[in-house]
Amino acid sequence: MLVGALGAGFALATGELASAALDASPSPVLAVGGRFIDRFSGSLKELAVAVFGTNDKPALVVGTVVITLALGAVSGRAALRRPWAPWAVFGAFGALGAWAQATDRRVGALEAVAVAIAAVLAGAGATSWLLAVGRARPTTTVGPAGPGPDPDPGPGPDAVLDAAADATPALAWSRRRFVLASGALIAVGTGFVTAGRALARGDIAAAAVFPLPRPIRRRTVPEPADLADAVDAGVSSYLTPNAEFYRIDTALSSPRVDPAGWRLRVHGMVDTPFTIGYEELLSMDSVEEVVTLQCVSNEVGDGLVGNAVWQGVPLRALLERAGVHPSAEQVFSTSVDGWTCGFPLAALDDDRPVLVAYAMNGERLPIDHGFPARLVVAGLYGYVSATKWLSEIELTSWDGADGYWVPRGWSKTGPIKLASRIDVPAAGATIGPGPTVLGGVAWLPSVGVSRVEVAIDDGAWAECRLAPVASEHTWVQWTHRCDATPGRHEVRVRAVDAAGEIQVEDQAPPAPDGATGYHRVRFEVA
Repeated sequence: MLVGALGAGFALATGELASAALDASPSPVLAVGGRFIDRFSGSLKELAVAVFGTNDKPALVVGTVVITLALGAVSGRAALRRPWAPWAVFGAFGALGAWAQATDRRVGALEAVAVAIAAVLAGAGATSWLLAVGRARPTTTVGPAGPGPDPDPGPGPDAVLDAAADATPALAWSRRRFVLASGALIAVGTGFVTAGRALARGDIAAAAVFPLPRPIRRRTVPEPADLADAVDAGVSSYLTPNAEFYRIDTALSSPRVDPAGWRLRVHGMVDTPFTIGYEELLSMDSVEEVVTLQCVSNEVGDGLVGNAVWQGVPLRALLERAGVHPSAEQVFSTSVDGWTCGFPLAALDDDRPVLVAYAMNGERLPIDHGFPARLVVAGLYGYVSATKWLSEIELTSWDGADGYWVPRGWSKTGPIKLASRIDVPAAGATIGPGPTVLGGVAWLPSVGVSRVEVAIDDGAWAECRLAPVASEHTWVQWTHRCDATPGRHEVRVRAVDAAGEIQVEDQAPPAPDGATGYHRVRFEVA
């Protein structure tokens, strides 16, 4: 069983290297995982996010690998009496991997078949070789009488099953060979994975030949001194660092895109379809906007929300160049990996920021957040607007296309709902008595927040102090000073938007169009 598991691991490692060498990304493991997401994402999305949070993709990859190793172990056990078993099992693996890769728009059928053949030959061949090593016996042994013929060669291939009871020098010799062979296979497989990742790693340093331009308009971010009360209290920072910004998407591995070869196609219900490259996009007039983005899967009080400075070209400029037909109703976008979403063209009628963004917090877009370019639309959940690794923008009718999540039961419109969160004290925390500061954030991008209130236990709602913001398109930090008395307490928070509407109190889950309800935190003063 160990031999079969090692063979399966070697097959996976070979698939990683072959995929990278043939530029057939994603690899078979990631491609199979991607097809699993496509098939079951509608029913498992909330469960995966609830259980694993932003680690849902690593969990799926680990699960895929574990299942593969387990089936490999079964094939290794069966090979003791059926030598063809590993070839059959790994052949099935290879066929599944080839199909999964070939259905990805980034991989050709020939490349997928070539990767599968390499993985099957490597995995089944390694299994057969290790079984032969484990069964082998030397022709001579070294005992008390010195070198000479082996007096007992053993009963045959199945002698390996009796290893626990056999203590002869021949078996010890066989074990040493097996351990050395297994170690060599593991080392080679690790080298294959390392080399494959090195080949597949699209280093965005290549984009350095295209320096980021200076925007023609910058958004002024509040001064640190004006945010000191919130920061000192432990409230989330006004700008979310890139490394801490949430990532929720269907890509098991972030696409690696060569900026020199990247193209954005604008087409559909337009007068003049066109394609634009990375260098030309950077040469256009750009702006900076501070915009809060939120995932529709965010539960009340959770962290799938963040605020950043985005730099890019206003989408309106690209659409003006294309000449949008009067009958167009939807901006439908596609990622390089085939993911899609759409939002109403009418969202561009107001002055909300809508960017084809290529920079985040003053840096080139990180790969995980959409390099080389992505869409940023203020006021809409990411699943209908925030296409990363952008490749196409199509103008179509409202019924002309549905984004990835719409057929899976989610709403097609996706406006962000007014929300607020308590950051301090943390749930279950114990704090000291006396003067204390409660704090958190509240948001409704494209409308803005005018007031935040908290209520402790069954007390009256008290208005909080709001920190300054760059615009109504960002979250606002709030704080409230109070006197903490000994005992157990509960604090609730609610927000009021710029139009005077109070946050919805009724609890509702994220599906199909975003969660609602007041965030509550219980804590103890002792």
